[in-house]
Amino acid sequence: MPRLFDPVTAFKLALSFLLIALSMASLAAPAQKPLVLANPAAIVDLWPVVTVLHDPEGKLTISEVLAAADRFSPPQSAYATLGMRKKVVWLHVPVLVPGVNTGPVTAAATVTVETKTTAQWILDIDYTLLNRIDVYLAADGRIVQQALLGNSQPVAQRPILSRSHAVPIELRPGVTYTLLLRVETIGAMILPLTLSKLSAFHGRAIDEQILQGLLTSLGLCMLLYSLLQWHSLRENLYLKYSLQVLGSVLFTVHFFGLGELYLWTDNMWFERHMAGISTLLAVCGTALFIEDVLGPDMSRRLRRAMKFLALVLALVAVAHAIDWMDIHAVSVVLGTIGLLPALMGVPGAFARLRRRDSVGAFFLLAWIIYFFGRAVTLGIVTGQIGVNFWTMHMSQFGAAIDMLIFMRIAILRSAAVHAAATRATQEHATLHSLAHTDPLTTLLNRRGLNTTLTAALHNCEPDKLLAVYMLDLDGFKLVNDQFGHDVGDELLEIVASRLRATVRAGDGIARLGGDEFVVLAGGLQSDQQAIDLGAKLLDAISLPFALSRHQCSVSVTIGYMLAPLDGRDAETLLKQADAAMYAGKQSGRNCLRRGETAAMQ
Repeated sequence: MPRLFDPVTAFKLALSFLLIALSMASLAAPAQKPLVLANPAAIVDLWPVVTVLHDPEGKLTISEVLAAADRFSPPQSAYATLGMRKKVVWLHVPVLVPGVNTGPVTAAATVTVETKTTAQWILDIDYTLLNRIDVYLAADGRIVQQALLGNSQPVAQRPILSRSHAVPIELRPGVTYTLLLRVETIGAMILPLTLSKLSAFHGRAIDEQILQGLLTSLGLCMLLYSLLQWHSLRENLYLKYSLQVLGSVLFTVHFFGLGELYLWTDNMWFERHMAGISTLLAVCGTALFIEDVLGPDMSRRLRRAMKFLALVLALVAVAHAIDWMDIHAVSVVLGTIGLLPALMGVPGAFARLRRRDSVGAFFLLAWIIYFFGRAVTLGIVTGQIGVNFWTMHMSQFGAAIDMLIFMRIAILRSAAVHAAATRATQEHATLHSLAHTDPLTTLLNRRGLNTTLTAALHNCEPDKLLAVYMLDLDGFKLVNDQFGHDVGDELLEIVASRLRATVRAGDGIARLGGDEFVVLAGGLQSDQQAIDLGAKLLDAISLPFALSRHQCSVSVTIGYMLAPLDGRDAETLLKQADAAMYAGKQSGRNCLRRGETAAMQ
């Protein structure tokens, strides 16, 4: 008869079942320990105990989530970021305030807090671009507090009026609580979660507000300065720079929640579109700025490509503004072509650098900072780089430095343009002077005389006479023949100096060639004033000339006409004055005569 009970077999079976149970227990996930809030003066980071449950359909209720605690798993992305997600995500955070029933806490973390009464803590999610956050506080399997946060909610309904998403929660010492957060957003899920007391929360909020105020003020100052420069100098470079600065400032104001809190409160169009539009504006302005500054060092095809790229970015901004493209599509565009303006400008910057032009070095420095900041921001948005103060602000700090560098580039470019314009003006003035002045005496030549006389004739009136004097030296040929042409040239230079010293400021003096001079004196009220000035000219030339190696004396014969009394035609006046001068020569020289019918003075 077979044995119904075999002790050995039963023992083996029991041992097998025990081993299987132990094995299954070892494979099961350990229970998540709560985060102990042992220091009420500190700001406690919650991410180390966060677990995640994805809700692709967005249909899970809070009851279902409470019953699905075993389905939560640690996040697979970088610290405090889940990357770009369109799906709903639930976060599970167990916390505990130490009290009489909690057992011992390590000495390093133990600070006595309220043991029986409820304590208020501030849950803060310090990333503003989250559309909806449902906050549930559970204890013993039931919801004891709930709140609704997110930038899709009216600012006036926020539990705490701040730029971040914050809510006070009541925690009783000795009780283990579970924070459940349902997060839904169209952009990146960046989730820097903290718990702190109100004083610590306010302290950090004030520090951040001061920092944002300083950096935003810097951007606004650069924007205002560039617009004023554009208005006063009419240089389009400053307008392109202002477009870049405007985009950068708008992005910063939006990214850190100042726009929603102070500028476009409760306007959901701005909340949905400002991140994409501001970034596109900044990149568009950068492309135009680079093309303007480095254009001479770029090929024509590359310059056209840069302008076309700016046009594409502008069209994408318009498409996003009217909801033809969502923020994810804009992110793809920016990730694909956002760095192209800088990359296309690198050859031009190196060309400037090879010429030892500091503009090239400034561009390269700005782009290194820009690439680094963009890489860090892109890493956070995609969930590859963890969140901390420096990574969250890296793009903002980089943009501020780039604004200053690009302003320096604009100033250098403006100075170069003005220097080139000054050189061109000086060269034009030099050429004009060479064309209108006598090279020996630097007086007006015949061309310069014609220009000056024509202008003076337009302004003469019967009570504002213009005297046209024709002067010819007496005895100059004898000095030339006796002492040589070098001495003759020296004599002519001294004659020119004496004429300048005799006439009034604003009167014109010309040398027509040889020893012939013309003096124009305007604003005379009578013929007598013309006679008096002519007499002074006679006296000035009649004085002996002390040259470098010789001493000599010459005189001068002068014929003159008065406009408009004797006519308004420049050629006729000169001819008549010349005829009067020759008549004076024939009658004895060293005299002053007026026209054909004037008596010898």
